[in-house]
Amino acid sequence: MTKNYSDTFFEEIKLLAKFPEKSQLEGLKIHKEAAPSVIQAAQSLFDKGLISQRDGGYLTDSGLETASHLHHVLIALK
Repeated sequence: MTKNYSDTFFEEIKLLAKFPEKSQLEGLKIHKEAAPSVIQAAQSLFDKGLISQRDGGYLTDSGLETASHLHHVLIALK
């Protein structure tokens, strides 16, 4: 079965992969000058409760777990 994924979905994955895998003490800041797709991805991750701020911030507990799963997938695909 083929599923169509939005561009925002892939931007979310790329952004989530940039967060440190094992620490909630390090975060990201998405600047106003960032590409609109990156800003939209950050907003979407925030809306889903995965990051603490609309413009990045830190991973929430759910975000930390999700990022950990993502890092495992990325390692397996290398």
